[in-house]
Amino acid sequence: MSDKNNNLMLDIKNLTIYFEMDEGIVHAVEGLNLKLGRGESLGFVGETGAGKTTTALGIMRLIPEPHGVIKSGEIIFNGEDLLKKSNSEMRKIRGEKIAMIFQDPMTSLNPVMTVDKQIAEMISLHKNVSKSEALKLAGDMLELVGIRRERMHDYPHQFSGGMKQRVVIAIALACDPELLIADEPTTALDVTIQAQVLELMKELKQKFSASMILITHDLGIVADICDKVAIMYAGRVVEYADKISLYSNPLHPYTKGLFKSVPEIDNDVDELPVIPGLMPDPMNLPSGCAFHPRCNTVCEDCKKFKPEMQELEPGHFVACPVVAEVLKKEKN
Repeated sequence: MSDKNNNLMLDIKNLTIYFEMDEGIVHAVEGLNLKLGRGESLGFVGETGAGKTTTALGIMRLIPEPHGVIKSGEIIFNGEDLLKKSNSEMRKIRGEKIAMIFQDPMTSLNPVMTVDKQIAEMISLHKNVSKSEALKLAGDMLELVGIRRERMHDYPHQFSGGMKQRVVIAIALACDPELLIADEPTTALDVTIQAQVLELMKELKQKFSASMILITHDLGIVADICDKVAIMYAGRVVEYADKISLYSNPLHPYTKGLFKSVPEIDNDVDELPVIPGLMPDPMNLPSGCAFHPRCNTVCEDCKKFKPEMQELEPGHFVACPVVAEVLKKEKN
């Protein structure tokens, strides 16, 4: 993928991540390429098992060892390859430059430590401030995410799920990171609280001028928050474009299938169309395009060769030779 924006923050090139298990090799991420500019929000969409969270953990250099292995590729952040950084260098980058909000706030917080101390701990790790100053900043961060300062000495179990997630966001933003990775930050919350948390994240992203990668299953959330969208399937990005281009004109058969499966308020139907079959076993991926066993436009080349990403429209990249051929004929 090329990008005319010189203000590039993150450039992932040919990233491949495996989990080497006794039963075989799990091909979690395969030759992934992705770009993100400063101040941009990228929606990372795909089914469970597509490799979205593994990609995020790869950026953070938190792939579980000893089974998880980054086999190849580059993760260029602010012009430097994170894969060449030492563990101590990465500890400085995590939290200060790149922060991550994990799926479940229940497991992200220490149950025996008050929330102000948990935020202050992050601040003390990355900023040269006194303990009292760190605690004061922690109180400021709680107020910023909509929690009264009086509650800063409370423990996580004294907060609701939505409030816990606000605390997690406060910890992630405590050191004003340049890149925020949010891994399905509203999964464990009810719909009303989801909307509040997402609105908060939108406001804070603008306030802190941070770039963001939002991992989600929900195309509605992406439409609301993100500038660009990457659709992932079986460890590979199959379509990448700005939000308007992708939503108004999805091109890859998998992306089209995802959009058809979203219910429409105006359309009263008994059954939604579904993509036939299941995600492939990452230990035993099909030859060629991993989507070909489920695709209704499959050709012989799809079964033999892994499709390359092609820029079929300005800024709109798709990994599908059939779509590329159809658009080429239409233009001629």
